Amino acid sequence: MSIHVPIVDVLTVDRITHSEAMAITAVENRRFADHLRRLAIDDWSRPTDCPLWDVRGVVSHIVGSAAGQASPREFARQVWRGRPLRREIGASYWWDGMNEVQVRDRADVSPDQLIAAWDVDSARALRARTALPRPIASLPLLGLPAPVGRQPLRYLFDIGFTRDVWAHRVDIAVATGTVFEQDADHDGRLVADLVAEWAGTHGQPFVLELTGPAGGMFSSGTGGEEVSIDVIEFVRTVSGRRTGTGVLRHPLPL
Repeated sequence: MSIHVPIVDVLTVDRITHSEAMAITAVENRRFADHLRRLAIDDWSRPTDCPLWDVRGVVSHIVGSAAGQASPREFARQVWRGRPLRREIGASYWWDGMNEVQVRDRADVSPDQLIAAWDVDSARALRARTALPRPIASLPLLGLPAPVGRQPLRYLFDIGFTRDVWAHRVDIAVATGTVFEQDADHDGRLVADLVAEWAGTHGQPFVLELTGPAGGMFSSGTGGEEVSIDVIEFVRTVSGRRTGTGVLRHPLPL
């Protein structure tokens, strides 16, 4: 017996609010930690879709990012130290240098120590992000690459940092061949919000079938291209980890 999946118009997707984002973040933090604890020791050195990083590098970035979110002083230190590194690694954006600082700072930290640091720093980061005053969160201080452009701080501090953890959990699962835990309530909500934003950045009509537990059917406009793709492959494609064609050629940095 076939199951009918309703097609959701992206214009009807309620975007994730601050309070919902904090609840989603708490779940994602736990899932990220659980995934790390399932890795074998050899998994930490496997290459990922992120060209500069193996699995260990990805985790070091995520742990360092959480430390920066939890402490304005640490955030500023990473930015300052990252400026010369951006040029050294030939990167385009200031945060690439910041990310490099996060990885280099943890070059001698063991996997078990990284997991322990994540447990502590992710909780501290969540508290800091939850308490960020809304007037400050609304300041349009972020100049992000096209098609995102100028955004308020809340773009990152509400859900952007959580998307980063989630997308890197995908990277780790793909790199190690481990199961990516996903469901409609948590991952599906992140995916729907992502699809709604992605559709708004390019404006091209489509009917999109995302297969898998976190997937669904989405549409934008009329008469557009019809695409069916696994939800994980969709994330890898629009984030630039894989090359897309047709409507999937439009990126949304994650």
